[in-house]
Amino acid sequence: MAKTEQKLETKEVLRKTEEKLKERFKQIEEIAFINQKKVLQAFIDCRVSSQCFSGTTGYGYDDVGRDTLAKVFAKVFGGESAIVSPILTCGTHAISTVLYGLLKPKDTMLSITGLPYDTLHATIFGKGNFSLQDIGVKYQQIDLNEDSTFKIEEIKKTVKKIKPKVVYLQRSRGYSDRKALSPHDMKEVFDEVKAISKDCFIVVDNCYGEFVDTIEPTDVGADVCVGSLIKNAGGGLASTGGYIVGSERAIDSISARYTNPSLKLEVGSYEMGYRLFYQGLFLAPHIVAQALKGTALVGQIMEDKGYKVIPSNDVQPQDIVKSVVFNSAEELIKFVQTVQKVSPIDGYVLPLPWDMPGYDDKVIMAAGTFVGGSSIELSCDSPLRSPYIAYFQGGLTYEHVKIFAEKLIELY
Repeated sequence: MAKTEQKLETKEVLRKTEEKLKERFKQIEEIAFINQKKVLQAFIDCRVSSQCFSGTTGYGYDDVGRDTLAKVFAKVFGGESAIVSPILTCGTHAISTVLYGLLKPKDTMLSITGLPYDTLHATIFGKGNFSLQDIGVKYQQIDLNEDSTFKIEEIKKTVKKIKPKVVYLQRSRGYSDRKALSPHDMKEVFDEVKAISKDCFIVVDNCYGEFVDTIEPTDVGADVCVGSLIKNAGGGLASTGGYIVGSERAIDSISARYTNPSLKLEVGSYEMGYRLFYQGLFLAPHIVAQALKGTALVGQIMEDKGYKVIPSNDVQPQDIVKSVVFNSAEELIKFVQTVQKVSPIDGYVLPLPWDMPGYDDKVIMAAGTFVGGSSIELSCDSPLRSPYIAYFQGGLTYEHVKIFAEKLIELY
């Protein structure tokens, strides 16, 4: 096929695909508008000013930027208090800080969404590394049903029997083939858990899920909601960091682990200043909408070509990740490498599977991003194991993802 004909055919496929997605795009934009109003109101209510952008050094006593940023996050996410800091190096670090802050020897952690994300395994049941298991914390898990719903009766019986200190949920799918979870669906299980054990802490790993819906897990009863700032909540501008939002009781306990029991949230400086963290949060609802529209487009194209896509485009997504299931490792690798080829940074680099720290299998990752490892930017990663699933996410602009979609139409 001549290049001109190929371009015309690609343009027509894109037009028809976007026409199919008109209602989905409209829904995404409506959610973004609601979330943008919520974020704006939090900025106004918390009296954010240019003074909040300045950094501090040393101990960071009376750091207005740090403390106000935490108040804004707490208000946006429906919590009473928050820790928001570049000192939290990533999502895994933030989640580990939460677990170590809430769990003591002889306590039990109950995961009700199956096995947590790969990088948390060493934290929970590593050996000889001061893991939770090493210090005497017990762990149990209940898998989701095949349709990604909660096993509510089993959860109720288990909570009543073992009285866990922490009931843990992972909103996104990690490296699995289940759907991400909606806060709306969490409410029933939260209510049941609290009716049985009101003093336990419900903790939600909210990574990839922020601003995808109009509410967050803390709005429906979670004691703690935790995530990374180089994903949704940082809006593509935060260069590092994590957030922990929740009840005063939970945050007080976690803050003793975050720094130490005598200092808690009184210290923690950041000389570079906080403007990009504020600005990133302000942009986050719009950026998340751009990513969701992009993943819907890519998902529809791959679905139309006969590939299984998770979640399918006929359901509202609950995170920014779109999974494409391939028949072989070679097909998966080609998809990931195509993401890298349209990346603004290191677009000339060819990613290959490698032994990535924290993972049991080799991982291939396309991440030609302005912020290293930022998955709110156009990116894709996957462990090299069957089933061969590419986990595609992000996109700071819909137009950028559309360029990638053009390549897919021509490639497959």
